[in-house]
Amino acid sequence: MARVRYIVDNVEETVAFYVSKLGFEIEQQFGSAIAILVHGDLTLLVSGPKASASRPMLDGATPSPGGGWNRFVLLFDDLESVVSKLKDDDVKFRNDILEGPGGKQILCEDPSGNVIELFQPA
Repeated sequence: MARVRYIVDNVEETVAFYVSKLGFEIEQQFGSAIAILVHGDLTLLVSGPKASASRPMLDGATPSPGGGWNRFVLLFDDLESVVSKLKDDDVKFRNDILEGPGGKQILCEDPSGNVIELFQPA
């Protein structure tokens, strides 16, 4: 089991994205501050501006969403049909489907710009 935290701009919008587009379930939600979402063995904590995880660090740096390349990976049996549906839903992608020896992958973004890798094993 893995637990990942993403800093997001808007908890409600992010929860709607992960639930309606990627099949996550809501385990718990604390208003607009934080939500705990589950997908198989992955637990995703999405923390908005009101969450303690969004408070400034000792040096004044403030956690912010998106832009980085760290990501979690979701596995699918038919990547092309998943990508087609997500594109129809105007989900933003960073690249096209790439194929390598281990399978196929593509990167999409949640509403705050955090990266999600969609993967189909070979």
